[in-house]
Amino acid sequence: MKIRVLGTAAGGGSPQWNCGCPECEEARATGRSRTQDGLAVSGDGSAWYLVNASPDLRAQLPATPELRPPAGTRDTPVRGVLLTSAELDHTLGLLGLREAADLDVYATAWVHEALTTAFPLRTVLSAYTRAHRHDVRDGEPIELAGGLRVTATVLGAKRPRYASGLAPGAAVCAYRFDAGGRAFVYAPGLATWSPEFEKAIGDADLVAVDGTFFTEDEMGPARPASGMGHLAVRDQLPLIHARPRTRFLFTHLNNTNPLLRPDAPELAEVTAAGAAVAADGQLLEL
Repeated sequence: MKIRVLGTAAGGGSPQWNCGCPECEEARATGRSRTQDGLAVSGDGSAWYLVNASPDLRAQLPATPELRPPAGTRDTPVRGVLLTSAELDHTLGLLGLREAADLDVYATAWVHEALTTAFPLRTVLSAYTRAHRHDVRDGEPIELAGGLRVTATVLGAKRPRYASGLAPGAAVCAYRFDAGGRAFVYAPGLATWSPEFEKAIGDADLVAVDGTFFTEDEMGPARPASGMGHLAVRDQLPLIHARPRTRFLFTHLNNTNPLLRPDAPELAEVTAAGAAVAADGQLLEL
């Protein structure tokens, strides 16, 4: 199995265009920018599936050798897109895929509903391409091209702001990918380390987990991380330390997260727990 990390920042990227926090100022000064979170997974190195479609996808795809079309063609190694949520930073990139002849989109029924009603992205896409809906259900494996098996685990019901009028449901999920006897779990939106999540990561070799905020109060007491559907990195570290056989990478870092700085003292805590921070463009092979 191959995993290409496309982006590792939360919504808005790093630096965020309207933010002058120390992390954003440091990113501007050094040029150490990060694009918005997403990745591509393949079971055989030929058929690739995007996991989330950020607004930065237009820049991420040409920068990724495995995802470029063969010379002289309008073909693509991308076979579909899996969405972990209906958040804008996970879905706006779908509009940039409108030139595709066909587009297979995998998500929970709740996410598909949000993208049909509250944010009619599917209606817009249908004017340009054939977007095929595939519902993923909690705990039910789906076989994909290239020998890839994917299983969704529902993590929570946190709704995007634009969909606050919809009834709560399976709004956020993680995906477990299995191929060739190896397993990878992707969970950029983890509100709690639930028994269901613990089961999903089970014997996984690699887990890319929610690194949005380093601490619960990073955005101030009025905006706790848990209130925004994210389990703080520091609160995950003891749980990660208890699983030394699994490799953990933090992704989906908010622009305020000190882990964005390579000299941050907080990185020592992450390393001590046996984890690391994912990097844009990183290639992982299992």
